[in-house]
Amino acid sequence: MTSTAPAWMAWIWIPIVVAAAATQTARNAAQRALVAQAGTLGATLARFLYGIPFAAAWVGVLHALPATAQPVPAFHGGWFGWLLLGAIGQLGATAALLATMKQRSFVVGVALSKTDALQVALFASVFLAEWPGWVTVLAMLLATAGVVALSWPQTDAAGVTARWNGRAAAWGLASGAGFALSAVGYRGAALQLPDVSPWLSGAWGVLWAQSVQTLLLGGWLAWRSRASLLAIVTAWRVSLVAGAAGAAASAGWFTAFALTTAANVRTLGMVEVVFSFAVSHRFLRERVTRGELAGLLLVCGGVALLLRS
Repeated sequence: MTSTAPAWMAWIWIPIVVAAAATQTARNAAQRALVAQAGTLGATLARFLYGIPFAAAWVGVLHALPATAQPVPAFHGGWFGWLLLGAIGQLGATAALLATMKQRSFVVGVALSKTDALQVALFASVFLAEWPGWVTVLAMLLATAGVVALSWPQTDAAGVTARWNGRAAAWGLASGAGFALSAVGYRGAALQLPDVSPWLSGAWGVLWAQSVQTLLLGGWLAWRSRASLLAIVTAWRVSLVAGAAGAAASAGWFTAFALTTAANVRTLGMVEVVFSFAVSHRFLRERVTRGELAGLLLVCGGVALLLRS
């Protein structure tokens, strides 16, 4: 008798990634609003600290639902090692992303961080022996070309070309590298629990990762910058939005990593650039040039090619 489960599992990662990208856009916007009050590291901590209750609630819901109920996974050293790589990579990447946004616009900051797609393919090939197919590579190249176009210095109406912001580019590339390492780490952790459902694997991964990130970064700020801790407590409403959106996005990424390769997830995740464009143009009133629109079309083309494959 043929089961429909394999076919269902083959495509379900697609809407999960799209939802995660949309939710992450909301999280980035909330964190960006916190930077002025709490600084880059304080805003970074907010999404991890305030996300823990939501991550814990999601774990509880999944264990209670008959469709996903399983015993608590048997975590081991290999799983924790991969998870730690992902958690530290994500921690650094988020801080670098917020630093990029301080130098350039919201959408360009997100675009620069999306250079992680090609880096993911490299890291996943080396550490996980997951080699992307030629269609995936072509999709990544096309979307990355769009990212480069988005972050390229633009010419204004008077014909003056803005200088390349080397600091923004450096932070953006660092953010991409951090997200690439986090993707490989979280994918590696999921592969360590082959008998656990992707939903539970993702939920527990988020809870443990955010706990580690809160402990590391919270400890550092308690030692070096207590004012940042006070700021995210004072601005608890925005911090709560960042935490809830961050936990939801991370749950989506973790679940997707348990379902398909890191290269597939991060390439499709470039759709976040399109969502960020909408936020930047509609809500932040940031001007978007023709060159940036061309870059967005290239990103969409790469995502469409990946989905068609």
